[in-house]
Formats: sequence, C-alpha cells, structure tokens
Amino acid sequence: MQEAETALAESPLQSLPVAAVLAEVVAASRQGPVVLTAPPGSGKTMLVPAAIHDDIAADGRLILLQPRRLPARSVAGQIARLRGGRLGEEVGYQVRFDSRVSRQTTLFVETTGILLRRLLDDVTLDGVAAVVLDEFHERSAEMDLILGMLIKLRQTVRPDLRVIVMSATLDSGPVATRLGNARVVTAAGRPFPVEVRFLRHGRRPTSPRELPEAVSRVMTEALRSTAGHVLVFLPGVGEIHATARLLDPVAHQGGHLIVPLFGDLPPERQDDALAETTQRKLILATNIAETSLTIPGITAVIDSGMARQLQLT
Repeated sequence: MQEAETALAESPLQSLPVAAVLAEVVAASRQGPVVLTAPPGSGKTMLVPAAIHDDIAADGRLILLQPRRLPARSVAGQIARLRGGRLGEEVGYQVRFDSRVSRQTTLFVETTGILLRRLLDDVTLDGVAAVVLDEFHERSAEMDLILGMLIKLRQTVRPDLRVIVMSATLDSGPVATRLGNARVVTAAGRPFPVEVRFLRHGRRPTSPRELPEAVSRVMTEALRSTAGHVLVFLPGVGEIHATARLLDPVAHQGGHLIVPLFGDLPPERQDDALAETTQRKLILATNIAETSLTIPGITAVIDSGMARQLQLT
C-alpha cells in the first residue's frame, strides 16, 4: 500500500486539475454520496478511484464502473501501472467474456452489465466499500438502474457504502438531489490550443456511404499539416472497412498503420490503437474512442459528424 501511495504521489498526474480537489472528494465521500464534475483529461478516472481505494482499504473493495469494455480494460491497466503493480493483482477488470482479476484484487473496473449482475447476485454488495460511477453522462437504462439500486442499498442495509458519481458534462443538480443532496465538487479544466477546420459547403458528406471518400480527401491534409497519429470518428464497422480500403494506398506509400477500433474487435486488436509504435497510426474508430480512452500521440482528429446510437423511447 505504501509503495502504491508513493507511486501516485510522484506521478505526473498530480499536476492535473482533479488533483487539486482530490482531498475534498475523499473527505466528502466519508460523509455521503459525492458528484464530481470535471472536464475530459482532468485526471478524474485515474486519480479518484485510487484515492478512494486507499481511504477504504481497511473496509473493503472498490468497484469502478466504466460503461464500455475497451475503456474498462485500458483504465484498469493504467491504474495498475500508476500504482506500480501488474494488471490482475491489486487492480483488475471484469468485462463480458474477459477478466483479469485474482484473490489479491481490491480495485475492480467493471462494465455496466457486470456490475448489474453482481448487484442481482448479491444485493448487499458484501465486501464492497465503495462504488465509483464514471462517465455518468453516457446515460443508459442499465446505468440508471444501477444508480437506483445503489441509492436503495444506502437507504436500507448499506448506509456505509460510498457512492461517487463522476462525469465530464453532467448537470450535477438533479443527480445530487436524487442521491439525497449529495456533495457536488467541480474541477476546472485547462485550455489547450485547438484549430478547427470545416469542409466547405457542398463537399460535406450527407450520408454514411459518402464518408469514406470524404475522409480520404481530408486525411491527405491532416497528414501533411500534422506530425502525429490521426484519429477518425466513423459511425460504424462498414464505414471503417470501406475507409480503410480507400486509405490503404496512402498508408502504404507513407509507411503508416491503419488501425480499426470498434467494440466487437478482439481485445488484442483493440490494444493496437494504444500500443506505442514508431509508425504513424491512422485510427479509424467508432464513438468507442470518445470517452475514458486516451490514445497517446494524437495530433489530428477527423470527425465525420455521424454516429449510430440506440435510443430509448
């Protein structure tokens, strides 16, 4: 435990905005539920679970909820490295069809389906001292159900259970009220220079079928004007494969790697997007890469402006 705290204290993450409110979040969590609002890249996903975990070490385990499988696996690995350990020891993850945990694991990163199943199997969450719900703005029926079950649990047999809700864009008021006037903590962001360019009117794609050719045109400019990896957001797997075929000559000529990234890829293929390499990567992704996933070396983003999403009616 002392080694983990030392690694955390010496981490560059301590310069991130959330580090300034970390003590406040931990102290507030001892008194009741907490809602933390902090912008992307502020360090909430890495710092808050680790700090809460250390504060409840004598009381039980911590569960960090990550809505998506790839970020869950990635976040678990990053927290494990941050704490100077190996994945599957103190820090592990559980997602559908894949897990890295052991008897040593006390910080679990889980997706919504896994946590919901845990709640259904053990309604008291025996041995769990804290639950951190990350990316709560990615609302889903499962996530809302989990929050409701945690609230009911605190109101009945587990008033000691710590519940922390974190989000980048959440309107904290309604959630704080639902949690029983939870403490709201806000961390400020840090501005970075960003240049935004739009396709001229008339050249913008109006349907998913037009996206591959539009992306290939813009990619030439992105490769010429930047030096790092390029991340492209596309609505689905079909568009990713079609775009990859069009970009293949460009990638071959420049010695670049085309890296697809979507939810149904095998874990080892998903890891290709995060792996270090000397080649430039052209990462073709669905919105899986929008949240809780930091891909090092990205200097240009091409956003198609389209996404496929399920809607509850």
